[in-house]
Amino acid sequence: MTLNIGRPAPDFTLTDQHGQQVTLSSMHGAKSVVVWFYPFAFSGICTGELGAIRDDMQTFHNDDVELLALSCDHMFSLRAYADRDGLDFPLLSDFWPHG
Repeated sequence: MTLNIGRPAPDFTLTDQHGQQVTLSSMHGAKSVVVWFYPFAFSGICTGELGAIRDDMQTFHNDDVELLALSCDHMFSLRAYADRDGLDFPLLSDFWPHG
């Protein structure tokens, strides 16, 4: 699927690291949303990138931006990852059968 710049992203509902359903369209108009795709929790590069985002979260909050980080990991893996690395933003699971 190709997305054009400036066009709305397709809606989705995924489970976060706490087992809560997150739906993109429910955030429409409330804040700007950044969807960050990363391949795997606990990998070196992804851990570095998400750690850098974690360390700069105040910038996102100051700009009234909601961050959604999305991977193919299972929700339980994402919970362990978030707990280990202090990631307090939504980590969304696109695990089987979708991811």
